[in-house]
Amino acid sequence: MTAKEIPDEAPVAPRVSDATLRDSAHMAGVEFGPGDAAVIADLLVRTGVELVEVGMVSGPGSKDAPLVDAVHEAVTPERSMTLVVVRDRRQVVQALDEALRLGVRHIMYSIPTSEQHARLKLGSPSPKFLQSLARAAITEAKERGFHVTFSGEDGARTPRERLVPYVEAGFAAGADRFRLAETVAYLSPWQMEEVVGDLTAIDGSEIEIHSHNMLGMAVANSLAAVRAGARWISATVGGIGERGGNAPLAELLTSLRVIHGDTRFDLSHLTELSRVALRGAGLGESFQSGPTTEHAFAYELPGQLVNPEAYETLPAELVGNTRELRVRSRLTPALVKWALDGSGVFVDPDAFTPWLAARQARDGAPLLDRDAIRKAAIDFQAA
Repeated sequence: MTAKEIPDEAPVAPRVSDATLRDSAHMAGVEFGPGDAAVIADLLVRTGVELVEVGMVSGPGSKDAPLVDAVHEAVTPERSMTLVVVRDRRQVVQALDEALRLGVRHIMYSIPTSEQHARLKLGSPSPKFLQSLARAAITEAKERGFHVTFSGEDGARTPRERLVPYVEAGFAAGADRFRLAETVAYLSPWQMEEVVGDLTAIDGSEIEIHSHNMLGMAVANSLAAVRAGARWISATVGGIGERGGNAPLAELLTSLRVIHGDTRFDLSHLTELSRVALRGAGLGESFQSGPTTEHAFAYELPGQLVNPEAYETLPAELVGNTRELRVRSRLTPALVKWALDGSGVFVDPDAFTPWLAARQARDGAPLLDRDAIRKAAIDFQAA
């Protein structure tokens, strides 16, 4: 099937994975505890979600180990999946060793495919290098017995002539599934059908869609991807997540019920799921997606703050919003350095960061923004 031969109805009922305990937990300032993670995972599986995505591993000593352990205990490793960051071959081997130590069975590789993201995160925009790295990472994982989903991080903005050969190379290396990540909300539903149609036309491909909701089209784009042959949809409870949020699980499942008559899911757990997740995320009683909320342009990674154009199709200022830092325990010297630049407060980030991390642990990890970090630096100077 080519991109222009899209059926009128979804060819198969899509399978659903949930990224609440991975994507949302890495939303700026949001940190779930193991107790909430276990409850959320259990409710997701009871609802009918097939895979619960939890945590992120980039190397030894993953900070998300308690979340992964809690979800494994609640729903078993077979019903969960953990993201593994890909930056270079040596780092991948270390990350896979950590995933094995944690008892992970399903991994999802995070691999930047757009030229902009590849240059920032891999140090090279070369499509040959990208394909080589993906093939090596997938081969290493399959040799260790993992079920492998590989991603196209920022895939929605990756040109067809760059994306399709990459996906073909990944499946040729033995990957089980490809996830198209609309990392930056970018496509309309009709454009999504065309992009996904190109991918489902690849022999032996199994495609998943992961959309962000900055433009309010994450559910529509997910359904459009299914119309084009995608077999999986990734969502989050309440739509909570980075960059305007993700495809909200409740809206997705009720849309499948109303539009496609899909009765596979037990919708009676959705309200409780929303309440538990919002409470655990510290987001109050509701979460609003889109570009006008205080969360839309909030970051906790230095790379996002230094290179916001890589993560935004429209700047915060365009809608009268502001870009901000929000963090609890994921403090790094680079993040502290960004917060202190231009403040007139001068401290050694390598000395100040562990001091601040210890104070955060002592005080229950209150939410920090740029001003709070600057005030803490003044306290550090006086200590």
